Amino acid sequence: MPAHHIRTLIAVLGIATLALKERPGEAAESPHELAIDSTAWRVIERESGPVDYYSVVRDPPIAFIRGRYHPPDETTVIGFQVPEADRRRVRAVHWKWRAVTLPRGGNECDEHKQDSAAVVYLTWKRGLRWYTIKYVWSSVGPKGAICDRRRSLFSAQDTVIVESGGPLDAWRAVDVDLAAEFRAHFEGGRADADVPPFVGIGLMTDGDQTRSEAAADYAEFVLSW
Repeated sequence: MPAHHIRTLIAVLGIATLALKERPGEAAESPHELAIDSTAWRVIERESGPVDYYSVVRDPPIAFIRGRYHPPDETTVIGFQVPEADRRRVRAVHWKWRAVTLPRGGNECDEHKQDSAAVVYLTWKRGLRWYTIKYVWSSVGPKGAICDRRRSLFSAQDTVIVESGGPLDAWRAVDVDLAAEFRAHFEGGRADADVPPFVGIGLMTDGDQTRSEAAADYAEFVLSW
């Protein structure tokens, strides 16, 4: 699909703040962690077509979100808004994902084939400017590539290809140090650069630009500080 602009994550702010679940058995001396319930995500209506193709699957010991796109549907994005009281103190985000069906030839570094089995958007806000990193599980894009860099007065966005190709149906874990990633992408790597509040997460599975099916699962989103 054509690359989503920063407005995709701006729209996350239109979602009501949703409940978090504290992880059971958390040690008092460990970093504070809050797990986002799989049912807490909502369609971002201004960025989505009429079909909600995401569902919650309960497969003990975990529940996960399944995104399953079928052409010619319009793309749908779901999002989660970080509670305002937590935006300054969240330091890291963890999640698990797995590709189930790769969109045919999807490559986020090719402006004509920007479809992804799975996308996780992380976004920050400073004043009137929004910053987003788009982490993707690609079909054929080069793993580790940073592409589709966008900069304007009110927004900045980079795309990072975290995984590419198979194996399919295999869970992979991702841990993001929010301050380190923000500084690396938007502050030239300066260790002393201020990091604005972390405001939201978006998820997307799509295949509309390549006109092909795409599917992925998302699980165990955890905010920690």
